[in-house]
Amino acid sequence: MGRGLSAILPVREDDLVTDELRQVPVAAIDANPDQPRTTFDADELTALAESIRQNGVLQPLLVRPLEGGRYELVAGERRLRASTLAGLETVPAYVRAGLDANKLELALIENMARVDLNPIDAARACAALVDDLGLTKEEVARRIGKSRVAVSNLVRLLNLPDDVIEMIERGELSEGHGRALLRAGDHFSRRRLARQAADNSWSVRETEHRAELEASTLESKAKPERDGSMTGAATTESAEIAEARTVIADHFTRLLGSEPKVKVTPRGIKVQFEFADAAEAIAVATRTPAK
Repeated sequence: MGRGLSAILPVREDDLVTDELRQVPVAAIDANPDQPRTTFDADELTALAESIRQNGVLQPLLVRPLEGGRYELVAGERRLRASTLAGLETVPAYVRAGLDANKLELALIENMARVDLNPIDAARACAALVDDLGLTKEEVARRIGKSRVAVSNLVRLLNLPDDVIEMIERGELSEGHGRALLRAGDHFSRRRLARQAADNSWSVRETEHRAELEASTLESKAKPERDGSMTGAATTESAEIAEARTVIADHFTRLLGSEPKVKVTPRGIKVQFEFADAAEAIAVATRTPAK
């Protein structure tokens, strides 16, 4: 996106919020506890630090004032870390009050606009925007400059087993591998296929093929449903049905915090949930519905 946050996030007149650009002491800036980015590439920080030594901080940070003359970082943690490495005592920063409700949103937008998060960090941040701030996936997509489908695909990665999520975080598997593994029928299959994909350097297409085979095998072991023959009209999903699938999935995701599989059969629309174990199922079933 390449633009400053003030251009990306226009402030409404009734927000009564203004930006003040000033030089802020690095030592007076506290880290943002809601920072979605958890890993920073050391080589990139070193290169950025060298650039800052030569050219200064070209894009101001965004902070909010705290008591006692301190500030809390809202966006720009890479620049702050690099400025520290470069030995700067002060950095240019926009000081904006009243940012509590928007800290996570702004930090996410800043990071995804400037440097790609790893897919899991991005997924967690998008999920937090939906769960904590009540944004829809469409609103999140507009803010970060991605499609709604891309946001949904990111959030779906969090449905993977924890050890597979860690493999994606470490870079052993890509986001595409993660989406492919979701096609497998259960967590046991996803874990096994993930390890095989990493050990054998499977492509995303190969991983997807293996996951689909695994799902087909599991389905064939289950009692088959006699749905009858599919008509030509049923084999092609209409725009209306596709929209219905999206609306249903979003509704249950926001209601229960767990995204279901929505399938269309000749008998109607089927909504299915998958859980790793009984404890997870009970946790979701007893969760207080979002308002």
